[in-house]
Amino acid sequence: MNTPVAPGGTIGIIGGGQLGRMAALAAARLGYRVHVFTPEADSPTEQVAAQATVAAYDDMAALEAFARAVDVVTFEFENIPAASVRLLTSLVPVRPSWKVLEVAQDRISEKRFFNGIGIATAPWAEINSAAELKAAVDTIGRPAVLKTTRLGYDGKGQVKITAQTDLDQAWASMDGAPAVLEGFIDFAGEISVIVARGLDGFCATFDPAWNIHTNHILDTTTIPAPISAPLAERATQVALKAAQALDLVGLLAVEMFVTKAGEVLVNEMAPRPHNSGHWTMDACVTDQFEQFIRAVCGLPLGNPERHSDAVMTNLIGDDVDQWLDVLKEPGAKLHLYGKAQARPGRKMGHVTRIQPRQY
Repeated sequence: MNTPVAPGGTIGIIGGGQLGRMAALAAARLGYRVHVFTPEADSPTEQVAAQATVAAYDDMAALEAFARAVDVVTFEFENIPAASVRLLTSLVPVRPSWKVLEVAQDRISEKRFFNGIGIATAPWAEINSAAELKAAVDTIGRPAVLKTTRLGYDGKGQVKITAQTDLDQAWASMDGAPAVLEGFIDFAGEISVIVARGLDGFCATFDPAWNIHTNHILDTTTIPAPISAPLAERATQVALKAAQALDLVGLLAVEMFVTKAGEVLVNEMAPRPHNSGHWTMDACVTDQFEQFIRAVCGLPLGNPERHSDAVMTNLIGDDVDQWLDVLKEPGAKLHLYGKAQARPGRKMGHVTRIQPRQY
């Protein structure tokens, strides 16, 4: 069904985190209600949603009732059981589609997808045993990174393989889960490009962002990225090619390494709003969350043009205690996620510092 969801309709969002919260706020600005489905009570999304179903992601009865109460379903969290998504798809439009989620859920499927459409990644190997790990390390070399193929984010579910690493212990840390070994890239930096694609196939991209991570968690995103115009165009074309190949309806963030030779290698993708796109809320005509809502509802995409330069900084754990100082700071825009308890490594909010765009 390709009929747009008219304002006044209800958007179902799977996942109750801060991405759902900011998407729900964008939906409200366009006249929509949001019904969130999440196992977490008093989630960041529920606090701003019109309705919430608090149930496990594999609660089929709850999922069926949820699907019948909304006009379209989307995700702010993609690691949903396949059977749950199949049920939703049989009852209501789901955007992006299950095939997009299937690729993004599994790091090996993701790498095969990119390599299959002619987009380069770091060297990699599928790992299902200690013997396979040892053989792959002999081929790919050290340093490298061993990651679970599913789940795992912000540094979870992975171990760095160095000259000192005991490979049997490294494999044991995976607890028998399927894994992938990725060759280590001595990169000059990391960038990301976010692209929206509508029901009509029209695409709109945001400017490439320059990302710095600390302890495997995004720390700052800087716009404009300190890269050449040709490199920015190549990165943008990578994201566009991926969105078209996936037949995406929604939003796709593609994270890339910039090599010291000036090339781009894809690291991973996420078919949803992304932490590295938060700067768009304060520096673009249409931000990533509104663009996301427009796409999944079948509306015309908005103008992603950047009107300001920006630096977005995540507030991790106790960093959130700086909120009063941030509010006093000219040019700073504070966004808090409504999380009651600050923990080490937990994203509590972000602050975007904007300046006039330099042309």
